[in-house]
Amino acid sequence: MTLPMRLQKFLAECGVASRRKAETLIADGRVQVNGAAATLGGSVDPGRDRVTVDGREIAHGEPRVYVILNKPPGVITSVTDTHGRRTVMDCVKGLDARVFPVGRLDRDVEGALLLTNDGDLAYRLTHPKYAIDKVYLVHVRGAVTENALAALREGVELDDGFAKPVEAELLRQDKHGSLLKLVLREGRKREVKRLCDHVGHKVRKLRRLSVGNVHCKGLSSGEWRRLNERELSALRALAGLDP
Repeated sequence: MTLPMRLQKFLAECGVASRRKAETLIADGRVQVNGAAATLGGSVDPGRDRVTVDGREIAHGEPRVYVILNKPPGVITSVTDTHGRRTVMDCVKGLDARVFPVGRLDRDVEGALLLTNDGDLAYRLTHPKYAIDKVYLVHVRGAVTENALAALREGVELDDGFAKPVEAELLRQDKHGSLLKLVLREGRKREVKRLCDHVGHKVRKLRRLSVGNVHCKGLSSGEWRRLNERELSALRALAGLDP
């Protein structure tokens, strides 16, 4: 006999979406349990209840899959897009499993993006509580001064609250602008761009190098690979899960 579990946890474990996204699917009326519209806060018995999302039945107990993608610019970080634009799922079409992106990168941002069907890990990698480092290379316009760097390191007040990189380093400057390395843990919407805008430097190009211990080095733009056992064990340990 299986034990009941929260519906959003069930959907996350089945690789439908992260828990937060699963809550949105439920609220939008796209999830049914035994033919009836699901409600937030509801529970299901994986061994007895029939759960569907957009009419498609969801099976529990699928093998866990973990992928790192070198996301190209111009690609949407989403499972689907109502405007027919290319999504990150188009980049992993050869993958024989259903996965979803962990967090998001803006359409014009490139670099390391994890995809998985492990809802617990995805939740922890995107929640500020677990303090997972995300490393970015940021090309900005203009010459970044020591005062601007100091402002970033001390933190700035954005419209959604105080924000402070874990690390802010000037790597080089040339006639085209400056190259910064920023390390963040929160992952708020457009956070890197807003931080740089706040100190007077518009972002020209943004690339994420890594999430936790996992990077996309060696992958061409649009290429992906599965995480190896060493990477996965270390990543789960960082997130406070059993390696």
